[in-house]
Amino acid sequence: MAPETRDTESRDTVGTIGEDPGSVEGVERAVGDEDVHDDLEEEEPEEAEGEVPLSLRARLGQQGAPFNRKTPFYIGFTGALGVGLAYVVARAVIDLAQVLTLLGISLFLAIGLEPAVARLSRHRMRRPAAVIVIALVFLAFVGGFIAAAVPPISSETHQLIVGLPRYREDLISGKGWIGHLFKQLHLTHVLGTGTFKPKLSWVGGVLGAGKVLLSATTAIVSVLVLTIYFLVTLPAVKRLFLALMPRSRRSRVGLITDDVFTRVGGFVLGNLLTSLVTGVGTAAWLAAFGVPYPVLLGLFVAILDLVPIVGSTIGGIVASLVALTKGLPVALGTAGFYVAYRLFEDYILTPRVMGHTVKISPGLTIVATLIGASLLGLLGALVAIPAAATVQLILAEVTLPRLDRT
Repeated sequence: MAPETRDTESRDTVGTIGEDPGSVEGVERAVGDEDVHDDLEEEEPEEAEGEVPLSLRARLGQQGAPFNRKTPFYIGFTGALGVGLAYVVARAVIDLAQVLTLLGISLFLAIGLEPAVARLSRHRMRRPAAVIVIALVFLAFVGGFIAAAVPPISSETHQLIVGLPRYREDLISGKGWIGHLFKQLHLTHVLGTGTFKPKLSWVGGVLGAGKVLLSATTAIVSVLVLTIYFLVTLPAVKRLFLALMPRSRRSRVGLITDDVFTRVGGFVLGNLLTSLVTGVGTAAWLAAFGVPYPVLLGLFVAILDLVPIVGSTIGGIVASLVALTKGLPVALGTAGFYVAYRLFEDYILTPRVMGHTVKISPGLTIVATLIGASLLGLLGALVAIPAAATVQLILAEVTLPRLDRT
């Protein structure tokens, strides 16, 4: 029975394979099946970068299709994120407006003083030493002005405080031309009667004025310190700016940047010249009519004239008030002098000076100042002329030649 059973199993196996194991064809087919099996085991799919490893796919499942970026949800969500980011940036700019303004003014002044520092550096003087010389000259000017202004201001303030009750009684009784004017306008009741005593509200006003003065002093000191810092590091800032440009355009951008710096320096020089003319004219006018402290008022008006738009106006008002000590006609004549000079400065002197120092047409000077003052106030009026000169330079050197080649 056993031999028959083994023969039956052998026949079943041969029938299953379909070929005789001992035949040549059967051996080749068996070897071919083994090769195919080995190839299937060796050829495993490669893992793409960023995909889940194959060992984890059995547990985590297959990756799905990429997220459709054209769906309304995706577009709306990314748009909302963009709006939120823009709002945060806008709020940050608004909150830092005062700091950014001080930085902008300091950088502008540093660029304006760069030609003077560069000229000193060419005379075998290191850049930090040149910056120190410029700072010392400025501090000497400010110190001289303060030394000239403090004694008369303190003396006049003391006389005003001591004589204030008498001045009040003169106004109530109608003495002098101011008292007569108060009586004609029925303003004497505003001063009241009785002994003069300062009110408590005056203390609050003095404290408020002190707070404003402290804030202004802090801002001025910050601008001075930042200007000195920018003057020392301006070449490094320029190199960093040029490094951000493509290599093929760096030389041309560098030349244009140097020309812009020269024009900003010309604007600062032109502004100093117009302020000098204003100060000399003020001192001569006040001295001719015997107004007290003509030189000091001339310096004061010259410094205020550096502030665009309102500077010379405020200086003229102060000078006219001081001229009241010589009578109403002299005060009115002084006010008329400043009105005429303001028109002369805005429409004749400044455009011609800026035309030589900044190389900009007089008409463009007036238009740029008006536009800058309307957009950004004092800061806009300060940078309007250099900005217009920069735009004019870029149009002449970049835009127009490119249009000519097309």
